[in-house]
Amino acid sequence: MTNANVLPVLQEEVVTRSRAVEQRVVGRPTSDGAGVKLTRVLTQALQRRLDPFLMLDAFGSDRPDDYIAGFPDHPHRGFETITYMIAGRMLHRDSAGHEGLLENGGVQWMTAGRGVIHSEIPQQEEGVMEGFQLWLNLPARDKLCAPWYRDFSAAELPRFTTAEGVAVTVIAGRSHGVEGAVLRETTAPLYLDLHLPGGEGFVQSLPEGHNAFAYVYRGEVTIGGEQVAAQRMAILGKVVGSDGVVLESDEPARVLLIAGQPLNEPIAQYGPFVMNTEQEIYQALNDFRDGRLAN
Repeated sequence: MTNANVLPVLQEEVVTRSRAVEQRVVGRPTSDGAGVKLTRVLTQALQRRLDPFLMLDAFGSDRPDDYIAGFPDHPHRGFETITYMIAGRMLHRDSAGHEGLLENGGVQWMTAGRGVIHSEIPQQEEGVMEGFQLWLNLPARDKLCAPWYRDFSAAELPRFTTAEGVAVTVIAGRSHGVEGAVLRETTAPLYLDLHLPGGEGFVQSLPEGHNAFAYVYRGEVTIGGEQVAAQRMAILGKVVGSDGVVLESDEPARVLLIAGQPLNEPIAQYGPFVMNTEQEIYQALNDFRDGRLAN
């Protein structure tokens, strides 16, 4: 992992044919947990197209009633959750004995594996709470692995700034020679937070077979000549010969760039359980009902 206090030696990313915007997606307002208001950007209908990613939620409010009740104890099995906190404080506790305080700029990475019951409770009564939660699928062989958890403070996350002034946080994967906080061999997730200063662009190489999308959460960007406004997700097309993506912005903008290797496995989901077959879902429900899920 790159120490935030050491300037990394950057490697040039070369893209000869950028991906274009295949589809723009407007998130769906909803609530989860004990009534936390959020926007579901990557919905169940897009899981096959954006495999290995299962869900992306964006949350952000300065109204305590929108978030104060948080997410009391609830189960997960069969995938990983990545929570990125832009602003605010959230306390995590789980049945595997993990506990951590997620604060401004930090990331919480949890592998639910065979089962975990956890809670995420705001540690503030006022102010802004803003961030994202991404669900990353596990391959069939790893769905019943032991749970794993790690908190990364903002200072622990690898960062770099390009010659054009684009500030990049590398949550997962590799970019410009900088290795992210987490690497996964099978799904090979790339998770970048890009802060474009305006009037500049950012180049990222991507394997041709990987699924990829960008979520603009401040400002506006242009990808392949197509404008993508704030609070919009752009699914990036897969075209033979494309080797990456180029993002440009006339004004300051902030974007999540996410990509990964598809698993191409069946997806069976029932709420917080994501397996490969309906029978495995029934087993998860029975295990949860009988108190075996987190054993």
